[in-house]
Amino acid sequence: TAHTLPTILFPLFCLLITISFTPHTEPSTHTNQYTHFNICFSLSPSHSSKLIVSFASEALQLPMDFEFVLVPFLILLTIGCCVGRTLPSKLSDSTKQPLQTSRPYNIAHRGSNGEFPEETAAAYMRAIEEGADFIETDILATKDGVLICSHDVTLGDRTDIANFSQFADRKRTYEVQYVNMTDWFVVDFTLEELKLLGVNQRFSFRDQQYNGKFPIITFEEYISIALDAKRVVGIYPEIKNPVFVNQRVKWSDGKKFEDKFVETLKKYGYKGSYGSKEWLKQPAFIQSFAPSSLTYVANLTDLPKVFLMDDTYYELTSDSYLDFIKNYVIGIGPWKDTVVTTKNKYLDEVTDLVAKAHARGLQVHPYTFRNENSFLHFDFHQDPYVEYDYWINKIGVDGLFTDFTGSLHNFQEKTSPLS
Repeated sequence: TAHTLPTILFPLFCLLITISFTPHTEPSTHTNQYTHFNICFSLSPSHSSKLIVSFASEALQLPMDFEFVLVPFLILLTIGCCVGRTLPSKLSDSTKQPLQTSRPYNIAHRGSNGEFPEETAAAYMRAIEEGADFIETDILATKDGVLICSHDVTLGDRTDIANFSQFADRKRTYEVQYVNMTDWFVVDFTLEELKLLGVNQRFSFRDQQYNGKFPIITFEEYISIALDAKRVVGIYPEIKNPVFVNQRVKWSDGKKFEDKFVETLKKYGYKGSYGSKEWLKQPAFIQSFAPSSLTYVANLTDLPKVFLMDDTYYELTSDSYLDFIKNYVIGIGPWKDTVVTTKNKYLDEVTDLVAKAHARGLQVHPYTFRNENSFLHFDFHQDPYVEYDYWINKIGVDGLFTDFTGSLHNFQEKTSPLS
C-alpha cells in the first residue's frame, strides 16, 4: 500500500510525456509511444530520468540546462517507484498465448537492435512488442561474478565508457581468441561500475538518438523481461567467450562460468527437452560457438542446445562432425554464408549443410538478417522480404536471427498467418 501512489504516478507521468510530446510519425519507422512508457519504467532511476527528459526536451526544444532542473526531481520520483519492485513478476501461465511452433522462429538478435541499442531493456521490449518468438542475448561475467548481457568482451565500441574520466586508466591488453586486444574489458569492472555506463548503437547508419540512454542489463533482468511478457516468449542466451571468462573471473565456490549460467536458468524455472510441456511453458535455447561448453552443460540441463558456426570450416560442417555434435545439440546456428556462399555481393552456391543437418534431425537457425542495403545481397533487390522468402521457402530454415523483428513478423503474418 505504501508504494501504490508513486507506482501509479510515475507510469502516468511517463505516459503523459510520451503521448503529449512525442511527434506523430509513421508507426513503421518509430517506436510506439507505449514502448517509451514501458521502457522508462524498467530502467534505473538515473537512466529512466535522463530518457524522459530527452523525450520532453527534444519535443519542446527546451534548453540543455533544463536537465539540471528536472533530472534530480525525476530521480527521486523514480526511486520511490522502484522501491520494493521484484524480479520477475510474471503473469499466470494459463493466461498467456502459447509459443507458436508452426512456422520458423522469429529470433530477435540482441533484441530489436535495428531500432534500439543492442541487448538493452528497450531492444528486448520492442522485440516482444513486434512479435519475436525468442529474444536472443550474449552472456558474459563481471569482475564480481555477475552475469550480464553483452556481445563484446570489450566496452569501448558498445558503450560511452570513454566519457568517464574515472575509468581512463582501466584499459588493459588481453589475448582473446588468439588476438591481442587493448580496451576496457567487462571482466575488469564490477556490476555497480558497469551500471554507470550507457549502451550505444553499434552501427553509425542506424538511429543514434538513444546512445547512452540505456544501461547494461543483467542475465536475470533479461530473463524477467521475457517472463513478464503477456504471451510466452522464449529466451536464447549464448555462453559467450567461455575460455576467456573462466580465465579472468573466479567464483568463491570454485564453479565455472557455465555452471553459473545454468544455475541462473534453473533459478527461474527453465528446464525440459525441446518440445516438452515444461519447455513450451518457458522456452529456451542455449547457444555457443564453443563445443566444449555445450558438451559440458549437456550434463547439467536437458534444455535444447544450438551449436553456432562462424566460418565455412570444412571440419565443422563435415558428416563426421555433425554426427558427433548431434549427440549434444538439437540444432546449428550457421553464419548465412556457410549455408549459401556469396561472390561480389551476389549469391553463389547453395551448400548441402541444411540437408545434412535436417537428415540428422537438427534444426537450422542462420544469422544475421538485417534490412539495410549494405547487408542485402543484390539478388534480393534491396528488399528484406525477398530475402526472408528465399531463406524460409527455398532454403527451408527453422528459425532466423534478425535485427528487425518487426519486418520478419510482418512477412510471416502475411505469408503464413497463425490459425
